Amino acid sequence: MPQRQKMTTCRTAFFADTTALILFFTTTGIINERLIAGMTWEQVFHARLLGAILMVPVARPYGIWRDWVMKRAGQNRASKLLWDSIALVSFQVPIYAAIIAFSGASGSGLVRGTLGAALMMLFLGRPYGAFLNWVRKLFGLPPGGEKPMSLNS
Repeated sequence: MPQRQKMTTCRTAFFADTTALILFFTTTGIINERLIAGMTWEQVFHARLLGAILMVPVARPYGIWRDWVMKRAGQNRASKLLWDSIALVSFQVPIYAAIIAFSGASGSGLVRGTLGAALMMLFLGRPYGAFLNWVRKLFGLPPGGEKPMSLNS
């Protein structure tokens, strides 16, 4: 693949992964922060603003991480569900805990918010993976995990 085409593919992958992460997790973050962590609307606003800022530099690394983890998934639905969930929880929960702590969650609210996010991400791993693949398709890219989209490909 020529260098210029590689750069275009990398840029497109960055925008696709960033768009998917911001859209999906802004929505689910609001639900978790307000209903489970019990954060005020002002705290939710700050968490989502900080989250959006942090999602830009972590979206593509997460996409690469997910693609690498998904190589272990079998073809059956249960395997894809398991590995998508492992990828999401292992990468995103620590980042999310830092976001809500910095935004004002503390003590039991921080613990509830982090555990709530971990549970949500266990259940949202596969839906997010499917959403990410759909967004990648809209951007003209192959799905992840099946044909890796690493920066070196």
